[in-house]
Amino acid sequence: MRRKRERVLEFAGCDDHLPKTVREYRAKYKGISATLDACPRLLDDIHRDLATLSEGTGEGRDADFTSETILRALVVMMAEGLSYRDTVVRIAESDFLQDFLRTRKKAVMDHTFLNKCFKVIQPTTWKRVNELLGSDSVASESIDPSVIRVDTTVVETNIHWPTDSSLLWDTWRVASRLLQRARDLDDACCPHRFHDRKVKRLHLFVTRYMASLSKSRQRKVKSSMRSLIQRVDWIVGIVASFVNSCKEHSSLPLQGIALQLEGFLPSLRRVVTQATRAAIHGETVPARDRVFSIFEPHTELIQRGRRHKPVEFGHAVLLCQTAEKFITDYEAFEDKPADCNLTEQVIERHRRLFQAAPDVLAGDKGFCPEATEYAALETQVGTLAIPRRMRDLADSVMSAWQAFRAGIEGTISGLKRAFRLARCNFRSFKSFQGSVGLGAFVHNLIVLSKAGSD
Repeated sequence: MRRKRERVLEFAGCDDHLPKTVREYRAKYKGISATLDACPRLLDDIHRDLATLSEGTGEGRDADFTSETILRALVVMMAEGLSYRDTVVRIAESDFLQDFLRTRKKAVMDHTFLNKCFKVIQPTTWKRVNELLGSDSVASESIDPSVIRVDTTVVETNIHWPTDSSLLWDTWRVASRLLQRARDLDDACCPHRFHDRKVKRLHLFVTRYMASLSKSRQRKVKSSMRSLIQRVDWIVGIVASFVNSCKEHSSLPLQGIALQLEGFLPSLRRVVTQATRAAIHGETVPARDRVFSIFEPHTELIQRGRRHKPVEFGHAVLLCQTAEKFITDYEAFEDKPADCNLTEQVIERHRRLFQAAPDVLAGDKGFCPEATEYAALETQVGTLAIPRRMRDLADSVMSAWQAFRAGIEGTISGLKRAFRLARCNFRSFKSFQGSVGLGAFVHNLIVLSKAGSD
């Protein structure tokens, strides 16, 4: 059984003799600790999810780490911008961080256990925790939710630049590796031979010379691409037959490989289909029909019109923020909606969270809905600071609120630089949502800790 928390001594020792930078570093964590202690309800939902890791019968020993310790370890991971492994090393080497986790004189958790803990906490739990923190902050008058600003950004998934050739090679190497692993367990289940080097040479030839202007070279590229598609289509067929024959196999390791390949199979088939349509039939395959990674098949192609990065692969994230830089609401979209369709949702969600519509809602021109909807939304908020035309920016009031709106760009930059949200290194869309929620939560803790120290 996992305990929720335990009483321990906090932050022993004096910091007066330490350099200013170290004192500020420690003051940040002391402020976060005080904020977490001031809102004990935060731990209830986290504890409910973490309890599933150690349900047991109730008669065995207690779990080694409390839910509070695990939550604080995840806070350290996000605040420091570290991986699971580096987080565990940082905590083990710092008595101060062990005091923050309240684990002094105890063994430090393993990084694989920390990974399991993050995975078991649901994205909806992070959202509820952020909402609880926001409602408590409003009650203590630490933030004022009557004036908010909104914006969207893109958090990329951890994939390489997708080309048909590279995706075909990914398909081959994953299928070949797992099938050969199955063959080592049972020769009869997979009697085929896989020529990995030949397929890799085809992929590298296509990649190297696909931009060549030579007509003879282009003919060779097309011929190599056809051969690559045929070979990958062949191995995908083998994967399908292997999955059907080994799902009920008496060997558990073979069943595990079959289940793993079954999870990949829809993406593998889509890779072959899109490559065939583009390279053999000469079609322009729309983004909605494509898969951009067999490892992160949920990845979406997003065009934002930025000169240095016109196309991004990931998901759109909506952020709503107060003047104190507190993120009151966020959302990670699996399919990006138009910003103009989000304005009414922002108002409704704000009303649900704080029982009142905002007095001021500031957003860029992309959040401007149709004229009739704009007029209806103006009646719901005191000031709808969203320009409809460029000449609206000449108005002094609108210009002032647009200057206020620009402040959220700094928060987005901080989330991406400090909290590693420029690219999400967690696999699956569920973990993507969780990382965004954890990032918003830790950002809010730091904002409140700084407000408390002022």
